[in-house]
Amino acid sequence: MPAASIAAHIPTPIPADDAPHLLIVDDDRRIRDLLSRFLASEGYRVTTADNSAEARAKLNGLHFDLLILDVMMPGESGFDLAKSLRQSSSVPILILTARHETEMRIEGLEIGADDYVAKPFEPRELSLRIANILKRAQPAAPAPVESVRFGDFFFHIGRGELRKGDEIIRLTDREREMLRVLATQPGETVPRLSLAGNDPAANERAVDVQVNRLRRKIERDPANPLFVQTVRGVGYRLVVTP
Repeated sequence: MPAASIAAHIPTPIPADDAPHLLIVDDDRRIRDLLSRFLASEGYRVTTADNSAEARAKLNGLHFDLLILDVMMPGESGFDLAKSLRQSSSVPILILTARHETEMRIEGLEIGADDYVAKPFEPRELSLRIANILKRAQPAAPAPVESVRFGDFFFHIGRGELRKGDEIIRLTDREREMLRVLATQPGETVPRLSLAGNDPAANERAVDVQVNRLRRKIERDPANPLFVQTVRGVGYRLVVTP
């Protein structure tokens, strides 16, 4: 690995507390130090280990977002460690090795590694591969809520249509927009002014009036609402049916 190429990229880093945490496992101290400094300069938090046993000890006490494992280490190899970890963990793994053979690359992927980089490599390539692995590892965003139920009512958010059985409940434009905001955050508290819409003249009192009008259309007892509940001093929340 071109040490000068790595060193040229390295300022003094201060990674953010919530930056992804990487564990570098390599028996070559020089490689560990260079990678640690470079990846810290890229904004990552970095911990190192010089063998699989030390890596296991650190994995028992710390959370890591990605492991960078060298294959050829004395004792338990990087392949063996990765294979063992895959029995109980889905933590992303990137394999480093000096070997270029296709069989080795295939073996690394077969045991569950997420990517494979052969030495020597350019630091920027490694950084990009790490970023891509972390991006793929992020949980998928939940699908947007299309509709909600509360009691006997069904509200389709996209159409802004409120039904009670086969009956369509007539809503004003403001009631429809308020119900949309509440329905897209079911069970969560929505501040009053977030329900004011784009009306520059709207204030908290005006929102309260509109909410009371909406309650008269959907609550059996508007004075003791079950669905559009008041969160004192903050706003309202819509209680939906699971």
